[in-house]
Order: sequence, then structure tokens, then C-alpha cells
Amino acid sequence: MRPARVRHEATGAPAPGAADPFAPVSFPWPAPSGHDADGRIEGFASAPAVAPGDSVDFHVTVDPPRPFRVTIHRIGHYDGRGAAEITTSPRLHGTAQLPPLTAGRTVSCHHWWLSWRLAVPSYWSVGAYVAVLATEDGRHHAHVPFTVRDDRAADLLLVLPDLTWQAYNPYPAADGRTGASLAPADDEHDAADPVTTVSFDRPYAGDGLPPEAGHAYDVIRWAERYGYDLGYATAHDLHAGRVDPGRHRGLVFPGRDEYWTARMRTAVERAREHGTSLVFLSARTLHRQAELAPAPSGPDRLLTCGRRRGRTGPALWRESDRAEQLLLGIQYAGPVPRPRPLIVRNAGHWLWEATGAHEGDALDGLVAGGADRYYPRTPLPAHDERILLAHSPYGDRQGARRHQETSLYRAPSGAWVFASGTLAWSPALARPGHADPRVQRATANLLDRICKRD
Repeated sequence: MRPARVRHEATGAPAPGAADPFAPVSFPWPAPSGHDADGRIEGFASAPAVAPGDSVDFHVTVDPPRPFRVTIHRIGHYDGRGAAEITTSPRLHGTAQLPPLTAGRTVSCHHWWLSWRLAVPSYWSVGAYVAVLATEDGRHHAHVPFTVRDDRAADLLLVLPDLTWQAYNPYPAADGRTGASLAPADDEHDAADPVTTVSFDRPYAGDGLPPEAGHAYDVIRWAERYGYDLGYATAHDLHAGRVDPGRHRGLVFPGRDEYWTARMRTAVERAREHGTSLVFLSARTLHRQAELAPAPSGPDRLLTCGRRRGRTGPALWRESDRAEQLLLGIQYAGPVPRPRPLIVRNAGHWLWEATGAHEGDALDGLVAGGADRYYPRTPLPAHDERILLAHSPYGDRQGARRHQETSLYRAPSGAWVFASGTLAWSPALARPGHADPRVQRATANLLDRICKRD
């Protein structure tokens, strides 16, 4: 069913300055307990994604040892609840696993014993799942995300950015010493001693959910609410060739998706050349070059990002002959210190149809976290049509005037390529306190055209 051209129930435009698109997302499961004097529980999955009929292993540490259970939830709209409980493990014996291993500054827990194996039934729906780990006494909780995928020819393939999630994971701590991530210490000043390799064989720090995972979950809740035909995959799957992106009308990248391998990029470019549309609902996409390598636990369990030529920071795509603008139509401009309005441009375009937005309207708080723009000196992709749909001024950390842009072009193959140019677009689809009906309608206009829905 096509989203209605009237206001969306239970949502509304946020008051200026009232919404934080990077605040944690609430779901119907216990809040994480973290570490305290009483103990902890945390774990990770053996694979980012599995197919129905396969199994996924959970490696969990409970310190001090005590019984625990694993409850599996699927992310979705579910009448506004945000997730549904699918199944629960039997009572499990909790073990205090050995401390993480460190090679240089790469932290790995690949030596942890198997705690529970989940056989995914063939009838389970594909989607984003979260395993909630809970000690039997109810005092400690943690989360483990994973994806159930298949390669059916759904209209839209949602590609979850698990490489970027892991790149930003500072487990076991966020102090830069006992744990580390690939991300530079500061967006504008590279870290003096950056980490170049991280492992997927470790929990996510803090509550066990990836940094900004809620952005992808916002897109899922909104898209499933309105009945879009979704397939699910991860960046890992795209890299490994486990999904065929050309089987879909469109690929949707729902959140910050900064770290890409060459194989990922080539697969997406080929899909575009064969008519598959691309929807990038974030900023800073395709910013850094990454590679996957094998580890003792299996293939593609190490994520590496090389250093920039003559500098200490991670390698950037734009420093090669494959700048991200050649795919996206725009590219990363820098961080946005505080939320600013997104200023509508070319309001007569079909993307803004029935949104109620007029030329120059300000969508409060919709430029946040980071922004993209068009770089005139950087080549554009081949296109038959091209338009910029927002032009939004903001000030950077030094007070210099910058601007954000939203881009849409049509490739010679007929594929549409949309890039929101802001990290705040996805939360505007479904997050309480941040949802904006104009962004919801514009996104529906785009997906409906891609999916050829009436």
C-alpha cells in the first residue's frame, strides 16, 4: 500500500532544536546494564548474516558465571512497537571467557567458546534481528545484532552497513588505549596513531548495538509499515557476492556507510549500469577504502583500512581516480557541529510532490552529524538527468560557512541514484520526536517510482 498523502499518524515535524537524531533508539526489551561491580554479560555472533535454514553461533561471556538466556527479536514496525520477540533459548550455562587477545591494537575474542547455536528455521522472515542476552537474575543485559538474508528478487534490497558499524566499534573500551576503532579521533584532524585493522570477533562496546544502528532500524520500521517489498543483506554479503544486486529494482543504504571495499563498489556500479536504482539515505557514504581479510575464525573476519598517502589517517576513495561523487553525485563535506535546517531546493520536482514543501522551506534539524555537497572540480557520473534538491548553509567547527546538498540523477541505464547528503535523513522517517512527514513523503515518492508502485 502506498503511503497516504496525508499526515502520518504518530509522527510530526520536530520542534526546532528538540530532536537528536543520534540519540539511542528505544525498543521493547530490557535496557543494557553495562559493566559494574556486580558483573557483566556480552557477546558476538559468528557471522553478520545467515540464510534461513543455516545456523548462527553466539559466543558469550558472563562474569561472574551465572545462568542466562538469549531472546531473539526481529526489527520492524509491529504496530509501533519497533520489534517483535521471535524465540527464546533454553536456560544456558554462563561462562567467564578468557580476556580478549590483542595483536598490536587489534582486539579479538575468536578464542571464546561457543555458548549457543541458533538454527534459523527456513520459515523465518528475512530481516534485521537482535539477540538480547540476559542473566537469569535479570540484572544484566546486552545485545548482539545479526541479519537473516536471502537472495529472492525483492523490489528493494536493504544493505545494512556492518563494515562501518565494526569500524566504529571501540570494544572493549572507548578510551583509545584498551580498545580501538578504525575511526580517526577527530573528523578534521587525523589520529596520531590510528588503528588499521579491527576484528568482527568481538562484542560491540557499550550496550552491544552498533554505533548508529538505530538509523537503519528507523528505515526498516518505516518501510515495513508501508508494505515495501524488502530483501535484506549486509555489506559483507555484497563484498562476498552472496547476493545479486542486479535482481532488485533498487538498493537502499539506510545509514552511515563509510567503509567500502573495492568489490562492494564494483558490484553496486555494475548494478546501476544494468538499471538498478541506488538510494543512499545518509551522508559520508563511500568515504574510506577498506579491505576484508581472513582470521582464525574464518574468511572476511578482519577489516582493514590503509593509511592515506603521506598522512596518518585512513585511505580515502577521493584520493584515487574513483572519488565517491562518481557514484553518489555528491560527496562528504565535513561534520556539522549542531543540527541545522535542510533548505528545500527545486520544490517543483516530483520528489517533493505532495510533501507540502515549498521553495526555500526550512526542515528543522535535518542537517546534522555530517553533510555532503557537490564538488564542481570533481567529475560527475554519467547521467541523463541531474538535479540538486536541497542547499542548506551551516557553519563548521571553525565558524566557516559551508553548505549541504541533496542529489538525484538518472543514469543512462535508467537507474535513479539518490543521495540525501545528511546523516539525519533516516531518523526523519520513523524516530519519535524526529520524524518529519515531508521527508517521509519525499522518500515514498522516490521508492514508489523505483518500485513502479501506483
